[in-house]
Amino acid sequence: MKQGSPCAEALKSDWLKHRSTDPATISLVICAAALACLFTIPTALFGEESPGIKPLLAVHLSEVRKQLSPGTRVLIDAASIEQFLRDIDGAPPDWAMVYGHGHHDPGHDERLFTLNRERDAKREGKEALHWRIAFVWSGELSRIDPESGGFPVVLGPRFTSTSWGQVRFKYDDLPGNLIALPSPPQREILLQRMSQGQSIEIDVVMVGTLIPEESILYDFSHDQEGLGLIMPVVRVQEVVYLLSPAHPTR
Repeated sequence: MKQGSPCAEALKSDWLKHRSTDPATISLVICAAALACLFTIPTALFGEESPGIKPLLAVHLSEVRKQLSPGTRVLIDAASIEQFLRDIDGAPPDWAMVYGHGHHDPGHDERLFTLNRERDAKREGKEALHWRIAFVWSGELSRIDPESGGFPVVLGPRFTSTSWGQVRFKYDDLPGNLIALPSPPQREILLQRMSQGQSIEIDVVMVGTLIPEESILYDFSHDQEGLGLIMPVVRVQEVVYLLSPAHPTR
């Protein structure tokens, strides 16, 4: 028994030091020790619940709103993302002016820095900074974890083309242990498909609020010259795993 635990402290009580043989006293000590142990069992055996270990829901991404807390703004398509950006930053930047002659333009980095600094300042105090928002990344299930009975999730960013530019949400404080827990019927079907060499893709919905000090970053795409890239930075409070429609289990 772990030294200093409630169980140990109960069994080292003054009652036992007297080595009483009275049945009532002995019963009282045993009950006290049992109650002390009872409150330590969940931590000792099961540990703390990880926020990254969640059920794998057979729900289409378009219906995720029903799985989230009321008032959560779901930003999973161009229209909803553009409205969110208008609410928080008003209008898109003049990308052509900021880009100039490209990365080799002597004033390129300074103009980009100024853009971000000015937008950060104008954004201060806005209510939208505290909105609870949901965005989506792509996920893929890897080999089953025997301990949890779930599938570890490998993440990949998802880009959305909008009239503002390309948008890619960034996460912060994401739980380190991402595991999707399937139902027993789901598990059997998914294991069978994996044994056939199929990859299982899912949608990983992340929920949280913008980080006030670096809420939205403006940059340029590394894949396409002059394409503006907008990256809202979200401190994640919750994750939801949705089974991709390409892999139904019923």
